[in-house]
Amino acid sequence: MKRLLACVTALLWLAATATLAAESKRAAADQPLPQVRFETNRGTFDVELYPKRSPATVAQILTLVDARYYDNLIFHRVIANFMIQTGGFDKDLRYREPPQQIVNESPNGLFNRPGYLAMARTDDPDSAAAQFFINLKNNFHLNAQRGSPGYTVFGKVTNGWEVIEDIAGSDTSPRQGISAALPDIPVIILRARRL
Repeated sequence: MKRLLACVTALLWLAATATLAAESKRAAADQPLPQVRFETNRGTFDVELYPKRSPATVAQILTLVDARYYDNLIFHRVIANFMIQTGGFDKDLRYREPPQQIVNESPNGLFNRPGYLAMARTDDPDSAAAQFFINLKNNFHLNAQRGSPGYTVFGKVTNGWEVIEDIAGSDTSPRQGISAALPDIPVIILRARRL
């Protein structure tokens, strides 16, 4: 009888543990994706971020948003039918020092497609810090390839695509030390906040 009671108790304990684990997984899956609103002098757009696919990148972006890092920065690289980039310069073209660099997370199952956000970097795959770009077309050449890391995709524009298109249509000129495609009329991020 004692053995039977011990077996039943053990089975009940296992069932309860499995139920709790399943509920915990379900709760994690039901958590909404983090979202950020970017208010610019050309309009507002919203993005959702993918922390399960790009955990270090999303953590960095949210830390920067919370610190108001992106406020008053400009889109300093605008190339029609390619991408628009921000995160490096203010409206007076002063370089804003980024925080620490983060590890490249590009082989994460996300791709450089229209509306998707990816981290800008140098030739060093692990040099991304704060600058990111929004893809205007399928930029498959920026994805990770066998033996070659790509540009980490970490989010997607969910609202305000017309603002992105308006920015992409900016007239640009080269500016030494800044960009080969700096908008002639500054496109300023007035504020970036979590939703």
